[in-house]
Amino acid sequence: MKNELDSKTILSVYEYIQKHGDVTDEGKLLNGITAFSDIDGYTIYFKGSGVMMRYGFHNTYHLDYEHDKHKDDFIAKIDSIKKQLDSE
Repeated sequence: MKNELDSKTILSVYEYIQKHGDVTDEGKLLNGITAFSDIDGYTIYFKGSGVMMRYGFHNTYHLDYEHDKHKDDFIAKIDSIKKQLDSE
């Protein structure tokens, strides 16, 4: 499994979730991943599978999680959404 996410994938998945996701109190939810941004839009977040991902300054990201399985599940969901958008 690919353990690194590139900037293009992160941004395209974020936009796809914003376009196709269901509105929740936290942001937009699609396939188990919630996507939202801070007030100024400079930092975006993904939340799901026990992981919080922060993406922002200089195209860097940070994953917060307790167990490697959480990270693996999270990345699999991001990859699944990427495949969905690539097939459109």
